[in-house]
Amino acid sequence: MLLEIKDLWVHYGRAEALKGISMEVEEGSIVTLIGANGAGKTTALRTISGLKRRTSGEIWYQGKRIDTLPPQEIMRRGISHVPEGRQLFYSLTVMQNLEMGAYILKKRSDFEKNLASLLEHFPAIKDRMKYKALDLSGGEQQMVAVARALMSNPKVLLMDEPSLGLSPIMVNEVGKIITEINQTGVTIVLVEQNARMALRLANTAYVLEVGGIAMKGDAKIIANDKGVIKAYLGG
Repeated sequence: MLLEIKDLWVHYGRAEALKGISMEVEEGSIVTLIGANGAGKTTALRTISGLKRRTSGEIWYQGKRIDTLPPQEIMRRGISHVPEGRQLFYSLTVMQNLEMGAYILKKRSDFEKNLASLLEHFPAIKDRMKYKALDLSGGEQQMVAVARALMSNPKVLLMDEPSLGLSPIMVNEVGKIITEINQTGVTIVLVEQNARMALRLANTAYVLEVGGIAMKGDAKIIANDKGVIKAYLGG
């Protein structure tokens, strides 16, 4: 198993954000976490990437525990995080943002190779490289956020609400990009408000409710569950 979470508990003060969740992520798959606001989805991603410390439990990646490592070391080992709200360096140019994502690369040739590859996936930002991130549209900013995370050649990409605030056309574009990234061999853990899209893209789904896992399994089967349809799919 590429990534495994075992009995993970996370607190914010006395509040329990995650209540003993366990998850498995197979290499090459797309795994989605769906649930209402406050269910613990973002906390799960932040804990995997080291931005939030666990209270107890274990996180294993490539057969080694990573739950005590700092975020930069987790990134070096191959896990990149596209945070909710993009969190770009808005006063910097697109190129400078991508350079920040590639800081662990040792050779300029590796940076140039990654950049050329990514611009094939993100042609919309190819002519925006000298623009400040602040001056881009929401969709372009989201593409820069994803591209920045990919510049380090991750094996696992954590994506938190990539379609948030985007137009329906851009939401469809984000879905295509997620599929294309996965087809290059990158494993994806996806948190997405658009549950219908997330379940369509994913192999495996976990439904979170108030910090615990209420349901897990094949994403296509979960998408047809009457309770999930009523609660998250608008019908």
